[in-house]
Amino acid sequence: MAMTELQRGFEVLLREHQKIVFKVAAIYARQAEDRHDLAQEICAQLWRSFSSYDERRGRFSTWMYRIALNVGISHARRERGQGERFEPLDEYLLDTLGGGTPIAEADERLPQLHAFIAQLDALHRALILLYLEDRSYAEIAEILGISETNVATKINRIKQRLRVQMRADETFTTGA
Repeated sequence: MAMTELQRGFEVLLREHQKIVFKVAAIYARQAEDRHDLAQEICAQLWRSFSSYDERRGRFSTWMYRIALNVGISHARRERGQGERFEPLDEYLLDTLGGGTPIAEADERLPQLHAFIAQLDALHRALILLYLEDRSYAEIAEILGISETNVATKINRIKQRLRVQMRADETFTTGA
């Protein structure tokens, strides 16, 4: 069976931006097998939706993130509905989310950050994933379908919660 031009175009774009699929799967699935299944589910949804992608309306990576995050969030909701709980992600996975290579010298507070992120709900995880990738508030807003003001507000609230938790953890460990 011959591959159509649409299929070739999709495969090229998917290969070019495949890290997005793996990052989202790593954020929303606990076990390696679940991450693999979620990545497959994301790719299938991307293909089903590809004919509606219009490059005049925005970058492919933005469109791809929107779909991948929606699939990931739906997956997280299904898992939560089945009584599953999120566990902290493998440290190596979290270290590689930002740029594909592990952080050379980990800050001693990094495990606390990982634990904090693991406690966030699906939307806030998506926000943090995009924020840690240095996406602009405008792009995060476009991907998540919320306003830039809402993005800024939510990120600032998450940062504030993180500061409070880090201070509390610091006070607890030092006994001060």
